[in-house]
Amino acid sequence: MAQPINPLITEQLDALLHGETNLTANLANASALLMQTIPAINWAGFYQYQPTTDDLILGPFQGNVACVHIENHHGVCGTALATQATQRIADVHEFAGHIACDSASNAEIVVPLTLADGTKLGVMDIDSPEKDRFSASDQAVLEEFARVLLAHVDKA
Repeated sequence: MAQPINPLITEQLDALLHGETNLTANLANASALLMQTIPAINWAGFYQYQPTTDDLILGPFQGNVACVHIENHHGVCGTALATQATQRIADVHEFAGHIACDSASNAEIVVPLTLADGTKLGVMDIDSPEKDRFSASDQAVLEEFARVLLAHVDKA
């Protein structure tokens, strides 16, 4: 199993986003930070919620090319959006309805991003070529990472 995600990543994110209010810039830097600091991953980024079409559209990311549109309730990302619960999947090939954007991905964690007022922003998606890559402690770190990110979005 890969090294756990260092909890200091949340402090790094907070410092990185300090004083910046542009959503695209903040998501881009957050995806770069995820990719540079988390071992054994092959994709890190964001899908942004589109309320007019009730789906997700690809946002800033690091990694191979990705699916552009993901329907609400479909795949790991659409399930996280619909349930508003983090999806930590040990083996994506066993997830019913998995959308295979990159055949090299074997594990995935998706954290929903929802503002304090209930507005759905989208999801944070991280993939790994290693099965069972993400632990419960990794999930806690990434959920805190999302809270820090959303605190900066709320200020925008």
